[in-house]
Amino acid sequence: MFENLSERLEHSFKLLKGQGRITEINVAETLKEVRRALLDADVNYKIAKSFTDNVKQKALGENVLNAVQPGQMMTKIVHDELVELMGVQKQDINLNGNPCVILISGLQGSGKTTFSAKLAKLLKTKKGKNPLLVAGDIYRPAAIEQLKILGEQISVPVYTEEGNKNPVHIAKSSIKFAKQKGYDLVIVDTAGRLAVDDEMMKEISSIKKAIQPEETLFVVDAMTGQDAVNTAKEFNDRLNFDGVILTKLDGDTRGGAALSIRTVVNKPIKFVSTGEKLDALDVFHPDRMADRILGMGDIVSLVEKAQDQFDVEEARKLQKKIAKNQFGFNDFLSQIKQIKKMGNMKDLASMIPGVGKALKNVDIDDDAFNGIEAIIYSMTPEERENPVVLNGSRKKRIAMGSGSNIQDVNRLIKQFNDTRKMMKMMSGGKNLSRMMSSMNLNKR
Repeated sequence: MFENLSERLEHSFKLLKGQGRITEINVAETLKEVRRALLDADVNYKIAKSFTDNVKQKALGENVLNAVQPGQMMTKIVHDELVELMGVQKQDINLNGNPCVILISGLQGSGKTTFSAKLAKLLKTKKGKNPLLVAGDIYRPAAIEQLKILGEQISVPVYTEEGNKNPVHIAKSSIKFAKQKGYDLVIVDTAGRLAVDDEMMKEISSIKKAIQPEETLFVVDAMTGQDAVNTAKEFNDRLNFDGVILTKLDGDTRGGAALSIRTVVNKPIKFVSTGEKLDALDVFHPDRMADRILGMGDIVSLVEKAQDQFDVEEARKLQKKIAKNQFGFNDFLSQIKQIKKMGNMKDLASMIPGVGKALKNVDIDDDAFNGIEAIIYSMTPEERENPVVLNGSRKKRIAMGSGSNIQDVNRLIKQFNDTRKMMKMMSGGKNLSRMMSSMNLNKR
């Protein structure tokens, strides 16, 4: 995401490279390119102009005139202004109320139903909530069935009233049901339309008035760019929602919605969705997004994703195995599974500073681990636990069973052995102990 915007901004900063100091002339040239980059990213013209005017004012301030590296100083000023534009700090979702009621709104096709399930899973696993999903979209074919399938995948019940064509009644009844059954979170999915219309807005307004939700969230497809911002304004004028959800941020989005929407509706972006998997939902951090837009990566989010998949007890067992040189292919397979759970591989790689740019034209297949897994699954239990038994005939059998060749099998075994040696060296020194201590493993 934001690849084109990042590239254009980087190009504009190069205009200051080699300059002795920031001046009104070279600032004007740079900001002309910055404004073009923002407009190409489908940012509202008035917002783009205001943004560059603010940057110019700060860049020409007295403390900046004698900057040793004007390009870096300009990058910092633009970064700070991007953070300001997108909301400064993350905004937490309001979970007060028993049950806490969250109303989901948006156009058809924006990803409301999938987001509802993602939010239920996130709040269940990270906040310890006991959620109930409510199928309030009575118009779209298979909408109720879709929510049921998603609810089953995350082990969250779905409240439905088959045949009832009154969404206000369904929403009110679901809250009564939640109180009776002890659910402390109710997420109401509602119907969308292909375009904003008066009937739709009256219906969603009636639902909100009837259930008085703690949070009303507006879900918008980030790939629709400036249209998303216009739609958000119309919804906000009628609903006065509490926050925005940007979906499909992993697609070919130009970034205009993320950069414009808060200024237009004066409401925070609370979550961003970056894939179809039900754990592909992240809290929106303006500073981290600004880092990514400017090609600085996002190490903090990468570490958080790793910690979400981190199991303290498993790590202790793994540490003991490594120390005894008993790390086998089953352990290797377990580590691969944890990495895959973290999300889209290219998106993860882009969080590492400098890597995103390097991988711009590289296609990283999310199925890249499939070949490795096939080889390991073709091994016997003994071969996985004790790789030293792998001789020529065994390798040939494994290659045939996994649909690969001897070279692939040998390459994997070499990589595995190199990894095991490195981990053994770490376990014998102070590095691993320090790492484990930093994760509080030795304190639990």
